[in-house]
Amino acid sequence: MFRIRTMNKISAVGLELFPRDRYEVASELPNPDAILVRSAVMQAQDIPDTVKAIARAGAGYNNIPVEACSERGIVVFNTPGGNANAVKELAIAALILSSRNVLGAANWAASIADRADEVPDVVEKEKSRFEGHEIRGKTLGVVGLGAIGVMVANDAIALGMEVIGFDPYISVDAAWNLSGQVQRAETLDSLLGRCDYVTLHLPLENTTKGIINADKLRLLKKGARIINLARGGLVNEKDVIAALEAGALGIYVTDFPSAELLNTKNTICIPHLGASTPEAEDNCAAMAVRQLMAYLETGAIKNSVNFPRCQLDQKAPHRLLVANRNIPNMVGQITTILAGAGINIMDLINHHRDEYAYNIIDTEQDIPPDILERIIAVDGIIRCRIIPQG
Repeated sequence: MFRIRTMNKISAVGLELFPRDRYEVASELPNPDAILVRSAVMQAQDIPDTVKAIARAGAGYNNIPVEACSERGIVVFNTPGGNANAVKELAIAALILSSRNVLGAANWAASIADRADEVPDVVEKEKSRFEGHEIRGKTLGVVGLGAIGVMVANDAIALGMEVIGFDPYISVDAAWNLSGQVQRAETLDSLLGRCDYVTLHLPLENTTKGIINADKLRLLKKGARIINLARGGLVNEKDVIAALEAGALGIYVTDFPSAELLNTKNTICIPHLGASTPEAEDNCAAMAVRQLMAYLETGAIKNSVNFPRCQLDQKAPHRLLVANRNIPNMVGQITTILAGAGINIMDLINHHRDEYAYNIIDTEQDIPPDILERIIAVDGIIRCRIIPQG
C-alpha cells in the first residue's frame, strides 16, 4: 500500500485515478511515500525520509526545495502542458487587450451608466478615444517554445500574425508540433528588434531571471508590447516601469501584479489567472497522479525537474532503482556487487541529468537486504529502492 499526502486542494479528477486497494490518500498522512502539491510553499517544511517523490500539479516548481530533494534522491515532478491551453487562451486575450484598449473602454462605459438616454450619443461621440490596432499582420516574438509557447505561436499564425520563435533548447516533441510558418531567431536580441509584441513562456531559473532588462528593452521597437504570463521574475520590473514611463515600451501585460506596476500607466495587471480554469486543474492533477503512480510502481521517470527521464519495460521478475551522483564508474560498482552475489542482470538502463544519474536494473534473482546495503554504501549512491513484487 502506497501512502500519498496531499497539500492544497487537489482536483478529484486526479485523485480518483489512485486505486484505493493500493493507495491511501489524505492530507494528514504520516510517513508518506509521496507528496502531491499545488502551490503550498515547502521550503521550510520537514519532508519525511519516507518520501520518494513530490509531484507538483502545475508547471512551476519554485515552491518546492528542488536542490535539497535532489540531494536526498527525491524525484520532483511537474506537469508541463497540463495547463497549456488555459495559458495559451489568456495569452491570445492579452494580445488583443494590449491592442484594442478594451479594458479602458469598458471601464469608461461603466462610468456613464447614470446618463440614461444620453448613453448612445455619448458612446458614439467618445468611442474614438479608445481606438486600437489589429493584431493581424503584426509580428509576434515567442520566447520559449515549450508546450505553451508552441500553442501560442501556432494560434497566432492562424490569426494572421507573423511569428518569430526563440528557444535554443526546444525539445523534439515541441519542434514536431510547431507550425512550419514560425520563423527561427538565432538569438533573443535578434528577435526583440523585429517584433511588435513579445510573449514570454520560460521557466524561472538562474539563467532566465531578469532576462528582460534595460539592455534588452532598448532593442525593442518603440511602442512594442510585452506579455508575461510565465513568471514575474523573468523581467526586471524597475526597468520595465522606466521603459513604460519613457514611452519606449507601449504596454506591459503581466499575470504577476505588484503595487508599483498597478500604479504605472500602460500596464495590464491580471491576478495570476494563467492556469485558473477547472480544466487546467483537472489536467494537471491527472498528469501528476499518473506520473507518481508510474514512478512508485515501476520506477519510471517522466517530467521530472531534477532527475533524467528514464523508463524500461519490465521483463524480469525483480527491479532495483538507484539514484546516484553523476560520477565515473557508478554503474560498474553496482553491477560488480550484483555479479559477486550471483545475481544475473537481465536488463539495465542508466541516464543522467547534470549532477545526478538514475538507474533501472532488472534482475533474475531477488536482491537480499545485505547486498542492497552494500550498494547503498557505495560512495556517490544517493538512494536505492526495490520495487515490491506481487
